[in-house]
Formats: sequence, C-alpha cells, structure tokens
Amino acid sequence: MGSKTMLTRKQHELLCFIQERLSATGVSPSFEEMKEALELKSKSGVHRLISALEERNFIRRLPNRARALEVLRVPEMTGKASAPAAKAKAPAVVPQPANENVLEIPLHGRIAAGLPIEAMEGHSSLSVPAALLGPGEHYALEVSGDSMVEAGILDGDYALIRRAETARDGEIVVALIADHEATLKYFRREGGMVRLDPANRSYDPQRYRPDQVQIQGKLAGLLRRY
Repeated sequence: MGSKTMLTRKQHELLCFIQERLSATGVSPSFEEMKEALELKSKSGVHRLISALEERNFIRRLPNRARALEVLRVPEMTGKASAPAAKAKAPAVVPQPANENVLEIPLHGRIAAGLPIEAMEGHSSLSVPAALLGPGEHYALEVSGDSMVEAGILDGDYALIRRAETARDGEIVVALIADHEATLKYFRREGGMVRLDPANRSYDPQRYRPDQVQIQGKLAGLLRRY
C-alpha cells in the first residue's frame, strides 16, 4: 500500500480533508472544521494529527500565516515516492493508474458546469484510485461545460462526488434543481434563498428557493484522462 501504511485512518482522513478544502477554496480548513469533519471531541486531537502529518512530511505549516497549511504529498497506492500535491485552487488531478488498487464507482452520466442539464442518466462505472476517495459513498459524473474552470474543473473531467444531503457555504456541490436538472456549483445561502455560484466570471450566480434545490453530494476529487 506504499506510503498510506505510514498513516493511521484518522491521519489519512485529515490529510484528504485538508487537500480537498485547499483544492476547492485555496484556504486551509480551520481547526474547528477539521474537528467536526473527523468527529473528534477536541481540537487537541486535531493538533496531534497535524503534528504527526508534519513529522512525516505530508504537510507543512506556512510561516507568518494563520491557518496556513500546505499539502506536500498525498498517500499513493503504488509504493513509489509520493508525487507533489496539486496547487491550491485546482482539485487534485490523478492519472488513472495501471494497478489493482482502484475502486469501481458508479458513473451516472454528464453534469453541467454551466447551465443545468439532465444528469444521472448513465449506469456504467469508473475506475478510481483508492487513495483519492475518503470515507463515505461515492459516484462519478462527467463534467460538461466551462463554468467551473477557475476552480480547475474542466469540460470532460470526471467529478468524484461523495454522497451528501447537506452542505456548508463555499463547498462545491451537485445540486438537483426542480427534481430533474443537476449542476455543479459552489453552494451558498443568501437570505432566504440558495445561491449557486460558478467559478467563471462569464457566468452569473443562480438563485433558487430552498425547496427547489436538493443537495446530492459534495466534490471529493477530480479525475482527468489524457
């Protein structure tokens, strides 16, 4: 299992959470967010995990910046030296490896990173590096459109989605609109409305009543084929 064997389950979960948040927003999660994500009882547990990851050279704290963490590498499944982590603001793109440490997850069709289109029409599967997926149930959607390009999500990419029914402001979600159209956007609450924000200045935010929007998952990773 390569470098993953160096980490405990909680250390691995925390590393994946930090990388996911850096990929989505470019900002490290707070200790409170890390505590909640890993269901720890106190922040001291987070500090211990951070220190352990730092000692193993998986992350480093950036000097003179509060809450600033940099992921130096992510656990690989091949036993080779770990590759440098993706730059912040671009979801980690991992080439599909030719080894047995992959998981088959459902591929449910195309999803718009632009105007909402039909999704969930496919019933095939996608092979995904196991190191890319954290806890929870996952599925994949093929990205169509360019409205999330400034978040590093390109037309033709495969979005790896962790099933979820709720989201926090600033997370990238799959939102089902009016029970039949799905889109990939940043989720935000604005007054009594739900606002779905693109990551492309050419597109405008979309606003809906809460009863019009159903969260179907949160972005967990990205797969790109070359």
